[in-house]
Amino acid sequence: MFLTALIISAAATPLVMKLAKKIGAIDVPEDNRRVHKFPVPLIGGLAIYLSFIISVIVFIPKSSYVLNNQVMGIILGSTFITLAGLIDDIKPLRARNKFILQIIAATILIFFDVRIEFLTNPFSNINSMIDIGWLSIPATLIWIVGVTNAFNFIDGLDGLAAGEAVISCATLFIISKMNGREAAMLLTAALAGGALGFLPYNFHPAKIFMGDTGSQFLGFVLAAISIQGAIKSATAIAVAVPVLALGLPIYDTLISMIRRYINNRPVSEADKGHLHHRLLELGLNQKQAVLIMYAISTSLGICAILAAKLGGLISMLILIIVLGLVLFFAKRLGLFRKRKNDED
Repeated sequence: MFLTALIISAAATPLVMKLAKKIGAIDVPEDNRRVHKFPVPLIGGLAIYLSFIISVIVFIPKSSYVLNNQVMGIILGSTFITLAGLIDDIKPLRARNKFILQIIAATILIFFDVRIEFLTNPFSNINSMIDIGWLSIPATLIWIVGVTNAFNFIDGLDGLAAGEAVISCATLFIISKMNGREAAMLLTAALAGGALGFLPYNFHPAKIFMGDTGSQFLGFVLAAISIQGAIKSATAIAVAVPVLALGLPIYDTLISMIRRYINNRPVSEADKGHLHHRLLELGLNQKQAVLIMYAISTSLGICAILAAKLGGLISMLILIIVLGLVLFFAKRLGLFRKRKNDED
């Protein structure tokens, strides 16, 4: 399944490049938040999407109604969010309209029973699972939309979002295997193959960008898979594991929101204060900055696997320690400060 998705993605990407040029889906650097200097084709995420969907349809077992119902929800929801991203790449949408479309995509998942239904209680071995009832709907919406936007925001350097997706998939694959979640294992394998097949075209210097077509798709599917592979498990604390597994995009987004709030700016407003921007300011080139962020994500992935294996209070302790370290280094790197060259 992994190899199938990888081959399809690698073969489809050059075709998508031609399509992007034909329809005018080109990213032209018009503000100082862009780190590239020349126009680059967008919508590369279409190749990742096609490789994932084809692999899932071919390889996912057809025997279980529940399984197929949830997989169908992921297919339909990811198709919707991909189309929304495609529209945004061709003709940019207002932030409010993008948010509404993300809510609709997440609602599709909920309709097909892909939702956060339980949280793990680390303080009790008897009542270890807490049924959150109707709160499952807002909790799922927040998680899906939050992770979708986190991957969208982090897609700022060549190869960054695609590589982050591969690392997150590897982490969730291992956790899903530990929890006996076969469907989540297959889904992560397909997504990792698609992202890895696209990466050679996207790594610096990028020949094509995934655009919102790809970044929203990756975040959306990873959020859905994390629900199936990590959150719906009595052996893993439902907060620590997925937050660590998808840690870098989530932490970078949270820090950005805090920074904008401190500086009296809208939390949804784009700026040039993300971690990858700061690494470039420190004198690193794009490749070096991306590789450092890969290393950070790998470290967080290892922490997620340890949290899933150890469970209970230790999982929560790992999350608290990691969060403390993130905040400490974020402050040392100046990620909370307002930057003079930020654009409105």
